Amino acid sequence: MNNRVLGGLCAIAAFGLDQGTKALALNTPALEHGVEVLPFLNLVRVLNDGVSFGMLGGIVPWWGLVVLATAIMAGLLIWLWRAPDRLTAAALGLVIGGALGNVIDRLRYQAVPDFLDFHFGTYHWPSFNLADVAIFCGAALLFWDGFRATKDKPGHQEQDQREGNITGR
Repeated sequence: MNNRVLGGLCAIAAFGLDQGTKALALNTPALEHGVEVLPFLNLVRVLNDGVSFGMLGGIVPWWGLVVLATAIMAGLLIWLWRAPDRLTAAALGLVIGGALGNVIDRLRYQAVPDFLDFHFGTYHWPSFNLADVAIFCGAALLFWDGFRATKDKPGHQEQDQREGNITGR
């Protein structure tokens, strides 16, 4: 499977899981008041009109966030098209699929439905959704990949041979 197909499949999976779980959250009346699932996890229904953790909510119009996210996704698609390895492609696919899910929601509701509420005692992490999870995981993989030594990355020796960079080691 080539890198582009892998990235596309990851994007489709992230988008599908995100939209499916949001549909469940939006159509479950009990979530309006919250449902305790575990001592540290509630399911709630929240519409977030901001970005991460509700930042910029009410300051930047929803359509401005759609334009910004669409421009970023276009850049990520170009990066995916040129992805040098499977890890990068999968990571980019997760980010693109999650971002697309949130853009679709902003077009539909002018906000993003969040439903996962993790907490410790009275401290609650800002609620989020599976699009946010996909974006975070994809970004974390890209971050980790950036710290791997170039020699440890798949395909590096083949690229060196093509470019004539083998030093006899």
